[in-house]
Amino acid sequence: MAPHAEPEEPDQTADILDADEAGEEIQQDDDVPMDSGDEEDEAQDAGEIVLQNDSVAHFDAHNDSIFCIGQHPLHSDIVATGAGDDKGYVFSTSQSQPGYQTPQTGHNNGNEMIERPSLPAISQLQGHTDSIIAIAFTLPHGEYLVTGGLDGQIRAYRDSKFRETSSASTSPPQYEFLTSAREVDEINFLLPCPSASHSNTFALGASDGSVWVYAIDSAAESSNSLQILSAFYLHTASATAGAWTSDGSILATVSEDGSFYAWDVFGDAAATGIVSPGAGGGQYVVGLTGEDERFRVEGGLYSVAISPNGAIAAVGGAEGHIRVIGLPRLDQTSNAMGGVQSGAGAKNKPGGAKLAHGPKSGGPNASTTASGVSGGQAGQILASLQSQSDSVETIAFSPSSDVPLMAAGSVDGSVVLFDTARNFAVRRRIDDAHEEQQAVIKVEFVGTSWILTSCGNDGVVRRWDTRGGHSAGPALAPRLPPGAAASITSGGQVGASEMSPQGCIGQWRGHRGGGEGGGVMGFAQGGEHGRYIVTAGDDSISLVFDTMSTLAAA
Repeated sequence: MAPHAEPEEPDQTADILDADEAGEEIQQDDDVPMDSGDEEDEAQDAGEIVLQNDSVAHFDAHNDSIFCIGQHPLHSDIVATGAGDDKGYVFSTSQSQPGYQTPQTGHNNGNEMIERPSLPAISQLQGHTDSIIAIAFTLPHGEYLVTGGLDGQIRAYRDSKFRETSSASTSPPQYEFLTSAREVDEINFLLPCPSASHSNTFALGASDGSVWVYAIDSAAESSNSLQILSAFYLHTASATAGAWTSDGSILATVSEDGSFYAWDVFGDAAATGIVSPGAGGGQYVVGLTGEDERFRVEGGLYSVAISPNGAIAAVGGAEGHIRVIGLPRLDQTSNAMGGVQSGAGAKNKPGGAKLAHGPKSGGPNASTTASGVSGGQAGQILASLQSQSDSVETIAFSPSSDVPLMAAGSVDGSVVLFDTARNFAVRRRIDDAHEEQQAVIKVEFVGTSWILTSCGNDGVVRRWDTRGGHSAGPALAPRLPPGAAASITSGGQVGASEMSPQGCIGQWRGHRGGGEGGGVMGFAQGGEHGRYIVTAGDDSISLVFDTMSTLAAA
């Protein structure tokens, strides 16, 4: 065995410079303090994110992006959410604890910071194998809750405590699984039907372009309670959005292929003598596709809304295009609230398959208002608009005839207000309605007031006085009792030097923001004069904002 050799010690003198080799001697100041940085830098180094949180309550049971939110038709404090974790939840915003209602995430109890507890779940909705992308309570009483997923499933849940007089009930609903069905690969949207003659009916749009209408029969066995009423197959690409007329007689849908159809779901139009222009009749009362050059929108359509009286539909699509279309009036006296539906999003899928055949339409310059169109204008293109530069993801009509406005929100971060009483002239364009040109996801008017609520990918909820550039002021809402204006505007007001020239009267923060993964995917608003706003966060959190709270920071 060879002897073990000890390693040689390195010559440490080789790295030492002689005095005559040193080119310069640097003198050190003994008084230079160490820069420890401020607390914010330390927090960032530790990977923490400092957030402003204006919420008064939150729900955090989801562990993935919340894609959809629904609100009970009788109890505005009851909301349901669906998310990328394949689960849904029902919770009540009225169960928040007043002692924890601070802008921060906890309550300061002396020297101890107590974390604010999440709102408890009333019901958990399970059974999907992919993201829940749509959720809705059925009308008129919220007897059923329906979810739609990227797994193609419809799952229906029944309120086990339901009573016809449930509007007077003080106990929250309890939703239990009833039945499910699967006819398509992916579901994009669900729309409860407002028809008084067709309760517990809803429509869905699918990724294959098909549109289905179901009714839930409470008298049938649970396994057979989901009944198909209609199925439509004229869209040739993904059905992206839909809206019902206020009476539930007509369903309007749009698609990535750029087509628009108004479906005579229950035969009400045929019963009044309106003949379908489609081959064979009986399916749709208005149909427009890209084969009509005046209607064509390259890149597809992603949003649709119907005016309060059902006279017109507005569709929004790629590159900021909006088309306004006349609809047949089945009830000339109807003046109730119209349907609004935000689009599935141009960002979700590329558009494009061959275009379906459809009838030619009227000229785009026809004079019209939202108050009504003549019978000869049904199916006509009444206006062709382009005031935004990117896809129009959401459109909303004011439900009040005293507020003749249509609002459109775009991926370019803008909100445009159109005057429906003046041939859809632009009343105002709000550039950067959401910060850094982040996409506007949803717009919706607060009751019959001039106030518009919007949310976007910047993670902020804002409210706007659509009459002009005002900070909060008195009597903002027509036909509202004294104090209504304050209830709409007081929390989170924006200073006059900040955004008031654009008409922003309030903003509420709490979501991460910054674009993808931190935006607000939708909201529900309720309480007296729309006092409470409940969000669906891409960061997996649902926040409750009290717009009257003096704790919300501007």
